[in-house]
Amino acid sequence: MWWIEGTKSFLAAASALFSIVNPLGGALIFAQITGDRTHADRTLLARRVMIYSAIVMLASLWIGAYVVDFFGVSIPALRVAGGLVVAASGWRLLNAPEKNEDKKQAQAQDAWGQDDIAFFPLTLPLTTGPGSIAVAIALGSNRPTGGAEFAAFATGTSAAALAIALAIGLTYSWADWITNLLGHARIRIIARLAAFILLCVGVQITMSGVTEALRAAGGLALKP
Repeated sequence: MWWIEGTKSFLAAASALFSIVNPLGGALIFAQITGDRTHADRTLLARRVMIYSAIVMLASLWIGAYVVDFFGVSIPALRVAGGLVVAASGWRLLNAPEKNEDKKQAQAQDAWGQDDIAFFPLTLPLTTGPGSIAVAIALGSNRPTGGAEFAAFATGTSAAALAIALAIGLTYSWADWITNLLGHARIRIIARLAAFILLCVGVQITMSGVTEALRAAGGLALKP
């Protein structure tokens, strides 16, 4: 049934995007950067970051693969490369999530002082940076070609992107409360668990690309 496939696509995409976006870790940085603002101002910023993040993830999911294809990169190659990028990101986050968050904070602080900070640096690169875009493109490249299967995949992955954007809006809106409740240690434990799931998703995407490439190579070999 299509809703079962849609649920599977939602869970796979949500786990991968949550791992690389890490709304809880981003909330720590958001709270530090916007510490001199009122709660109302932080809530407004959080809502704008949520909208921008949804646009970035959805565009990467559904346009990114076509942009790459325009440059002559095949879908199997994109899946293999994207899967390796996702797996490498998961491995890096699994071993040193603290360095990743420190890098994001340094990038955001370098761009501090601009009038409109909702998109840059709070959305890019703090929330949905190059790693998140690469993950979204890799997920989008793994879409099926069948009608019902594609509909289920599109529904599931799009809902996952919107769910992650909503999580960003909620965690950033209540960044102070979340950081006081969980603390740095518990948030980094959650980040490591999510990073392991991201590593598994990257391996699965790579395997799908390799399998499809081998099938294509076998089909070409059989042609006279």
